[in-house]
Amino acid sequence: MIAKPVLSAAEAAAKVKGGQRLMLGGFLGCGSPLTLIQALLEAGPRELDLVACDAGIHDLRTGRICAQAHLIRNRQFRSLCVSHIGLNQELQRQLNAGETAVELAPMGTLAERIRAGGAGLGGILTPTGVGTEVAAGKPLVMVADRPYLLETPLKADIAFVKARRADRGGNLVYHGTARNFNPLMATAAALVVAEVEEIVEIGALDPDAVHTPFIFVDFLVRAERLER
Repeated sequence: MIAKPVLSAAEAAAKVKGGQRLMLGGFLGCGSPLTLIQALLEAGPRELDLVACDAGIHDLRTGRICAQAHLIRNRQFRSLCVSHIGLNQELQRQLNAGETAVELAPMGTLAERIRAGGAGLGGILTPTGVGTEVAAGKPLVMVADRPYLLETPLKADIAFVKARRADRGGNLVYHGTARNFNPLMATAAALVVAEVEEIVEIGALDPDAVHTPFIFVDFLVRAERLER
C-alpha cells in the first residue's frame, strides 16, 4: 500500500475550480470538514454546485454561522442539492430572491442517489415524493401496481469528507454519527480529500474498523479545527 499525499488545507482548496460539483460530508457541523471549508472560504472559488445533507446554520438574528453556511454567505455556490435548509436563514433569503438555485431532496433519497452514483447504478426507485412537488419532471415507474419515482444518481468532481482517524495509506475511520454522509460521498467523486484528526502508520488500524477503504481516497489533510 502506497502512502497518500498529505496536503495543507490551502493546497486541497486550490484543487477546487469554479464550475465544479462539490460534495461536503457532515450534518449541521457533525462530521463536516471544517478546516477544508475555511480554506475554501479563503480560496474563494465560485459558481460551484454543492451536494450536501444540509446548508449549515446561519441565524441572521444571532449571527451564528456553521459549516458550509460560511460559503453560502460568501456566494460561492450557484446551486445546491440538499435536504435541510431550515437553519440557514441567509440561504432561505437567497432562494426566495431567486439568487441561488436550490434542489430540495428527501434525506433518504439524497443518500441513495449518492450511493447510486458511487456504485455505478443508473438511479433508484423510491415511493417517497410521489404525488408531491418532489415528483415534478421525474419519470414515474409502476412496480407491482405501486408508483415509484426514478431518481437519478449523483456524482461530483470532488468530495471533501471528514474522518476521525486515517492511516497513511488513506483508510478512514469515522467517529459515531459523524459517519453520516461521509462514506457515501467518498465513493461518488472523481477526487476525494479526507480531513482527519489523526494520521497513523499503515497497519495500525484494525481492518474490521475501516469504514472507507484507501482506494477511494486521494489526499489527506490534517484537521486544524475540531468539531464543537
